[in-house]
Amino acid sequence: MNIRHIGVIGAGTMGNGIAQVCAVAGLQVTMVDINEAALQRGVATIGKSLDRLVQKEKMSEADKASALKRVATAVGNQALKDCDFVVEAATENLELKLRILRELDGLMRADAVIATNTSSISISQIAAVLQNPARCIGVHFFNPVPVMELVELIRGLQTSDETHAAAVALVQAIGKTPITVKNSPGFVVNRILCPMINEAIFVLQEGLASAEDIDAGMRLGCNHPIGPLGLADLVGLDTMLAVMNVFYRDFGDSKYRPAPLLREMVDAGRLGRKSGRGFYQY
Repeated sequence: MNIRHIGVIGAGTMGNGIAQVCAVAGLQVTMVDINEAALQRGVATIGKSLDRLVQKEKMSEADKASALKRVATAVGNQALKDCDFVVEAATENLELKLRILRELDGLMRADAVIATNTSSISISQIAAVLQNPARCIGVHFFNPVPVMELVELIRGLQTSDETHAAAVALVQAIGKTPITVKNSPGFVVNRILCPMINEAIFVLQEGLASAEDIDAGMRLGCNHPIGPLGLADLVGLDTMLAVMNVFYRDFGDSKYRPAPLLREMVDAGRLGRKSGRGFYQY
C-alpha cells in the first residue's frame, strides 16, 4: 500500500505530535478536531516544536515551512475521506472511539487503514464495530511523539497481515521503531509502566518518602530519565486513572487497583502539567 495522505483525529498532545512527525517525513496530513480553536492550538504547538528543532539546528527554516504547509486542518471527519491511513487520537474513552470509528467506516474507501492510538483499550473490541475489522490496528505512539522513538503496533484478533504491514511501513517511514504485540489490556509498555507509577503513588500516599525523593530514587537508582510521579504528571493523572481502571476491570486482579490518592487527585482536578498542578506545581 502506498501511503501518502495521513488523517489524524484530535489536535491535542498526541494528535498534533503524530501530525508533526508525519509532515516532517514528507507526508500530507489532515488533522481534524471538533472546533477551530482546538485546531489552532494544535498547529501552534507544532510550530513551537519545529522552532525548537530549528534553534537546535536539526531543521532549516525552509524545511519547517514546508512541514507546516503539509498540515491541513478541518472541523469534522468528512475531510478524511480520501486519506490512505487514519490515526484516531481522541480521548481515552471507549464510547467516543467507537463512535468515531463507525463514522470513519462509512467515509473512507475500502482499502484505507483505520488505526487507533489507544493506550489500553482492546483493539479487537474497537475493530468489531467496522464492517471490515481486518483493516483496524492499534498504533500506540508515546508522549512526546516527536521525541519518543517507539510505536507499539497492536494486532487485534481480526487485524490482517496487509494492515499490519502497512502500519509497519508507515512507522518506519516517519523514523520510528515499531514493536508488534498481541492485544491485551495495556499491551506491553503500559502493562509494565502504569502499575509501577501506581505503586509509586501508593508509596507517596503511605508517607514513605516525598514526591521529590521517590522520583530521585528511581532516576538515580534505576537510571530512569524521569521519575514515576513526574511522568504521571506528564501523561495526565486522568489518563493514568483511566488505564488503571481498564486493568482492574479486565484482569479482575487486585494488584491493578488504582491508588486512592490517584482517584482523589483526579477528583480535585489536579491532573498534572495540563492543569498546572499534579504531584508538582507547573
